[in-house]
Amino acid sequence: MNDGPLIVQSDKTLLLEVDHEQAAECRKAIAPFAELERSPEHIHTYRLTPLGLWNARAAGHDAEQVVDTLLTYSRYAVPHALLVDVAETMARYGRLRLEKHPVHGLVLVSTDRPVLEEVLRAKRIQGMLGERLDDDSVVVHASERGNLKQALLKLGWPAEDFAGYVDGEAHPIELDLTEWSMRPYQREAVESFWHGGSGVVVLPCGAGKTLVGAAAMAEAKATTLILVTNTVSARQWKDELLRRTSLTADEIGEYSGSVKEVRPVTIATYQVMTTKRKGVYSHLELLDARDWGLIVYDEVHLLPAPIFRMTANLQARRRLGLTATLVREDGREGDVFSLIGPKRYDAPWKDIESQGWIAPADCVEVRVTMSQSERLAYATAEPEERYRLASCTPAKTRVAELLVEKHSGEPTLVIGQYLDQLDELAADLDAPVIKGETPVKERQRLFEAFRSGEISLLVVSKVANFSIDLPEAAVAIQVSGSFGSRQEEAQRLGRLLRPKADGRTARFYAVVARDSVDADFAQNRQRFLAEQGYAYRITDADDLFA
Repeated sequence: MNDGPLIVQSDKTLLLEVDHEQAAECRKAIAPFAELERSPEHIHTYRLTPLGLWNARAAGHDAEQVVDTLLTYSRYAVPHALLVDVAETMARYGRLRLEKHPVHGLVLVSTDRPVLEEVLRAKRIQGMLGERLDDDSVVVHASERGNLKQALLKLGWPAEDFAGYVDGEAHPIELDLTEWSMRPYQREAVESFWHGGSGVVVLPCGAGKTLVGAAAMAEAKATTLILVTNTVSARQWKDELLRRTSLTADEIGEYSGSVKEVRPVTIATYQVMTTKRKGVYSHLELLDARDWGLIVYDEVHLLPAPIFRMTANLQARRRLGLTATLVREDGREGDVFSLIGPKRYDAPWKDIESQGWIAPADCVEVRVTMSQSERLAYATAEPEERYRLASCTPAKTRVAELLVEKHSGEPTLVIGQYLDQLDELAADLDAPVIKGETPVKERQRLFEAFRSGEISLLVVSKVANFSIDLPEAAVAIQVSGSFGSRQEEAQRLGRLLRPKADGRTARFYAVVARDSVDADFAQNRQRFLAEQGYAYRITDADDLFA
């Protein structure tokens, strides 16, 4: 027995003692292959999953490294059966390979004939395969490349894709490095992606994911389709590409609800791509409008279901997913893995903070108490109404007002889920509010006024969660959120992480109603940030202003 910070259990859970001197080092070592499940004050629970181990394998980690990490940090003897299971699970990745064949096009090849025999008999892949060429290979219908990878992952035999990519239509793109330079981790991310061919790059908000996208485009030197969350994000991408690359305005098209331009570089919103007319996704023809050499998926953790289907048809194109967190509340991380590609690069938030590239952050959970009458209304409400009642307690409005006053003059965002609550806060705080119905031009005007310092307080709904660049935001006050969404918590903290000109720490307040489902959801929301090394201090609203 050694004095390590980790307890490895036979049910594949890993218990990390947070206060141990080696805890941060251990967290970093297990992050490539273990997923955080719970993060109360002293002991964090991680779990080993097949997908986590296969992601590690695809990123170049082998079973020996994983086993060595567990043995190095474990306080007690590691169960032998678990070590065997880790090795065997990781060994399943790559026994099936997709390769190009000079005559038959795409083939599935196995290094282990019984595995091939097993999958050939699986109902879910019937119709995806053609003739058997020999004992170890079978023809794959080219149009089924993505669907086959999804099916094989679900069967527990993830295929490694060596079938390569079409170059697409060439288009000159160079980085314009006269006024900026690539940060070391951005260069590593691009190299890892390009070497792997397709996959996902995970970087904190504010760490320059757009620049990684631009550098990947400069590597591809080909026509590029960029898929983004909304029109404001599309315009920010365009502005960044004009500033950072050799592209001109004429070479970049916007494909959104209001504009339909197809250019060598086209930026389309997920919303327009998933719009149905008479039961048909009429805009998916954009995929065939050009011979794209690269597809970039911004905020890949938000991919809508129709985009997954469309991505299954794009397997011959290089695909780059960008995100701050691969957590998906619908559990479709496996589809991202098989259709976009495995995680190629993942930089821990605290690592990038320690290098000075993102701001340090102080996370505080402020607990408020509902009045007796509110608690009674809550107790007798239908379950689906309870979260709204707890989220919108007037006690939160009072705390938000006091926090805004405390940080008067600092660039502050008040963030929430419920529009009537936000309207009330905006009126009480005499601040502009941005929500879904706010026209794009008005959103852009207010965001610009906030960036320039003309206004220092904005009330925003979830439309500001993603892809909105507000570098000077220093304080966020979250009054309500999307139930237990970990990705949303990460994105909201991410609004604050651009380095501040004066080097100050960002402040993230989550205002939570105690003794309610709001508090339960808050704990779940904070899991992802705990995995990144952020600790929430918990304080009572009365103590905060005492």
